[in-house]
Amino acid sequence: MSRRRLPPLSALRAFEAAARHESAKQAAEELSVTATAISHQIRALEDALGVALFVRKPRQLELTMAGRELQQTLESAFDSIGATVERLSATPSRQAITLSTTPAVAVRWLLPWVCMLRDSHPTIDLRIHASHEPVALDGVTADIAIRYGDGRWPGLVAEKLFDNTFVPASSPLLELHDAADLPRHTLIHFRNQAVISSPMDWAVWQKKAQVPGLDVGAGLVFSDETHAVSAAVGAQGVALMSRQLIEDELREGRLVQPFGPELEGKPFFLVYPESRRNDPTILAVREWVMAVPGGLCSV
Repeated sequence: MSRRRLPPLSALRAFEAAARHESAKQAAEELSVTATAISHQIRALEDALGVALFVRKPRQLELTMAGRELQQTLESAFDSIGATVERLSATPSRQAITLSTTPAVAVRWLLPWVCMLRDSHPTIDLRIHASHEPVALDGVTADIAIRYGDGRWPGLVAEKLFDNTFVPASSPLLELHDAADLPRHTLIHFRNQAVISSPMDWAVWQKKAQVPGLDVGAGLVFSDETHAVSAAVGAQGVALMSRQLIEDELREGRLVQPFGPELEGKPFFLVYPESRRNDPTILAVREWVMAVPGGLCSV
């Protein structure tokens, strides 16, 4: 592709402004230069083109036929450039936001519905920080979080999402119906090394159930809740899981709740800094989380 043979843009701009105002002085004011500089640019342009662009009269510049032709072309070109620049400048900038939550909530509850956020707010880039440990919502590590607890975190807005009820869950293939038969089956445990204590475990359940002969220290141990669920679905044993996080498996019959008792854990909350209560990006993600099926608590 051959290179375009064009005069300097500064000369074209000086000429177009002078032609529009019919004045070198007013063109100079528009472009924040001196009238002398405008005159020099126009002279250089005329020399480069080999034609006169203006008839110079006292206190006025009058376009020649060649000048009129060039002025019309430049006016159209500059209008087109200006419209394109304005359109591009008006394109919404992308906003990144980091949401922190537990791996199980991220994988089993949020990720299937990310499309809802992408469809309603396509300029938001969601980053999910999966961790069992609460992280600072400082805008660097994370901006917003889903946490389980009592809902009292100083400086944070906390909105309840859903309860957290722990139940025994097993594959129907195990044909387990009575808690008295539990000692004959493998217990599946979730124990994350980064967390001092699990919110609910088999030892807590046994204190309430009092099943004779049950060894709560034995069984399969996973550091990831999703792996524990997969093992239960695969009939590898009986897991104690948050019912809210295995609703799909229970509804589809891949897991059953063979017996009680149930344990009420601490509910899940959506939390974000009070100082960012009116932040548009925070509000957009809040709207999405609240709309996730089964998420918004009805109380």
